[in-house]
Amino acid sequence: MRPPTFGRIILGYFFRGLLLLVPVTVIGWAGWQALSFLDGIIEVEVPGLGLLLLLTIITVAGWLASSYLFQPFLELGDELLQKVPFLKTLYGAVKDLMEAMVGKKRRFDRPVLVKLDRTSDAMKVGFITEDDLTHIGIPGGMVGVYLPHAFNWSGNLLIVPVENITPLNANSADVMKFVVSGGVSKVADEP
Repeated sequence: MRPPTFGRIILGYFFRGLLLLVPVTVIGWAGWQALSFLDGIIEVEVPGLGLLLLLTIITVAGWLASSYLFQPFLELGDELLQKVPFLKTLYGAVKDLMEAMVGKKRRFDRPVLVKLDRTSDAMKVGFITEDDLTHIGIPGGMVGVYLPHAFNWSGNLLIVPVENITPLNANSADVMKFVVSGGVSKVADEP
């Protein structure tokens, strides 16, 4: 076996450098963009003060929403937003999505494999979001499954027969990471 040439050694270092710097740079860039955007929502001359004010406002709003004195106002506002024709659809969808992610009604906590075609063994990873779809006119035996896209923050919602679902014995966050990474990230077994 021949020893590696100087060019191959340098190329190897270059690729190792890429493996190290590209993920860190992408995360750093995305983080900087997100922080800059959030800091710019409340325009203040001092860098970072807008973000601090925004976080304080969100926290105080959460505290107020949790207090008994504020509950009637919160319910009134919710009722009003649910009555405006276009806003009720948008408000309801965003509210439900936020509840599914961070609220008490978390929905992305049941990872499954979905067999999409009876003649194929190909499957997709998804999350059951709804067990009973009769409220929208879909017969029993069907469930709602959210299929996230790799390298993206979007996905598809499929309605599939229950028999096409295989529950996964894995942590939901690990499964989402696995899907979003395009299948590259390792999923740990639950203890």
